[in-house]
Amino acid sequence: MAGAYCGPLKRVLLLLLAALTLLACPKTTTTTGPPAPGDPHGATVGVDDPRLAALLLEHWEWAMQSSPVWATRLGDHRYDDQIRDRRPEGYAARAEAKRAFLNRTLALRPGVIPNGSERDRTTLLLFSEQLHADLADDRCRFPEWNVAARSNAVGRLESMVDVHPVESDEDRVHLETRLGASVTDIELEIDRLRGGLADGLVGNAESIRRVIAIVDGWLAKPEDEHDVVVRGQLDQLTPAVAAYRAFLNDELLPAARSPEQVGLAHLPIGDDCYEQLAANFTNQSRPPTEIHQTGRDELERIHEEFRVLGEQLWGERDLAAIFERLRTDPELYFTTEDEIEETARTALARARKHMRTAFGRLPQADCVVEPIPALEAPYTTIAYFRRPAPDGSRPGTYFVNTYAPTTRPRHEAEVLAFHESIPGHHLQIAIAQELGGLPAFRRNTGSTAFVEGWGLYSERLADEMGLYSSDLDRMGMLSFDAWRASRLAVDTGLHHHGWSRQQAIDFLTANTPLPLNNIDNEVDRYITTPGQALAYKTGQLEILALRAEAEATLGTRFELKAFHDELLGGGAVTLGVLRQRMERWIEAEAASP
Repeated sequence: MAGAYCGPLKRVLLLLLAALTLLACPKTTTTTGPPAPGDPHGATVGVDDPRLAALLLEHWEWAMQSSPVWATRLGDHRYDDQIRDRRPEGYAARAEAKRAFLNRTLALRPGVIPNGSERDRTTLLLFSEQLHADLADDRCRFPEWNVAARSNAVGRLESMVDVHPVESDEDRVHLETRLGASVTDIELEIDRLRGGLADGLVGNAESIRRVIAIVDGWLAKPEDEHDVVVRGQLDQLTPAVAAYRAFLNDELLPAARSPEQVGLAHLPIGDDCYEQLAANFTNQSRPPTEIHQTGRDELERIHEEFRVLGEQLWGERDLAAIFERLRTDPELYFTTEDEIEETARTALARARKHMRTAFGRLPQADCVVEPIPALEAPYTTIAYFRRPAPDGSRPGTYFVNTYAPTTRPRHEAEVLAFHESIPGHHLQIAIAQELGGLPAFRRNTGSTAFVEGWGLYSERLADEMGLYSSDLDRMGMLSFDAWRASRLAVDTGLHHHGWSRQQAIDFLTANTPLPLNNIDNEVDRYITTPGQALAYKTGQLEILALRAEAEATLGTRFELKAFHDELLGGGAVTLGVLRQRMERWIEAEAASP
């Protein structure tokens, strides 16, 4: 296969020479404009310290080469004929490289942290935190056991084809090469999962069954529905996918964990893994029991808002009755897939039109709406966002789930659109990518607590901006807030307290008006992506706390546009860095004449 570590030796030598040259030269050369020669993707933009610049450039080059499909997604096409090396040696080499990079960041701290520019201090801190989190995730050994609707060999194959350019003969040849390598990639995934099984690591039965259904859909897909390039590779791919299906069904599924033992608490590596994931996704060191209680406290507050709005809409304060009506009234649900798409596009257009009411800085990249691919739709979440290409070749895309439209609530459609597109993910991520004075890793990666916290914060911000069409649509806003508060309790319940799958379903059913099909898919998501669900409410609460602090300190001088521009102007920083950044801004604003 075309491995991840087969780049030309000449390129490696040039990088090392560039690094040594920078280390030998004490001159400070700040780059805040276009990328410098030899740094086409801006890995060192905005960096003063030459040693830090050299390290960031080398790491970015390594990241692109070791994650070729991600490089393609970001518009770097040097490795378009390669895929990630999933051999045991490949995993080991990446872990070793990350440890080496982390050690080098720690060696830089004595010089940069006390003496460097504020921007360099922040960049070094974020870079070291990112490396530490990546290494900590390795403790969980996900590739050896985790099989999920959005994490499996066929899904990876489909996503790769989706982002790969096919505008030239060379593009098509590169994709053919990648598809050929994918046969080996599937075989390696089977070997990896088989090895995990031998060590007592295995996923849960329901999640594996869902992946088998996705694989069955791929195998049953008529040839003319596959991408043109894929059709030419089907003779190779189909036996590999069929072997993957047989392994999942015949070896993995019989050994899978039961619905009563779905969380990390039931794996031998579970406690250490979850503790680290919770810290990574929240940027905080809080015990799971405390996170769990925060979720219950938030639910109590949001439930009272439901009662107030339920009385206004229907003269009803009983929470169970309000939830039952929102969950079962057919008038509150869509009837066709086209209706769902049209509502999403209408909400996006309205939000795009009103961006200037709350933001001074606006993104240049456009955002479009697409349905979630049919193969994945029955088994995945209600929506997700795919970032725009930094080079402008692809807009940001809000993927909305149109499968089974009569199960999709109308009153949740607007809040969903605002979260995924504008003023939510698209606005924040596109602005981050377009920041001119930050290195590439700060523009293209970042803290999940910030990204998802902003997405949740934007749902209530949309109400301030006048974007909701009615009180019924505001009911959808409350539904989504209760959903994210419930996640704190459900995620910790599954992975720390040892809840069963049904306990998680029952908790969401009792505390939110979410449709039952959404609850079912969401619980599967929390089981297979432990810790990620904690990011939303944690980040939202911190952003709200910072805004309250700014409003209290600045009084009538508080400007919402300025607050948002500063909040988004540093990229998706960790919550600790965000607090430092915003408190400095508040202090400066308070002191200005």
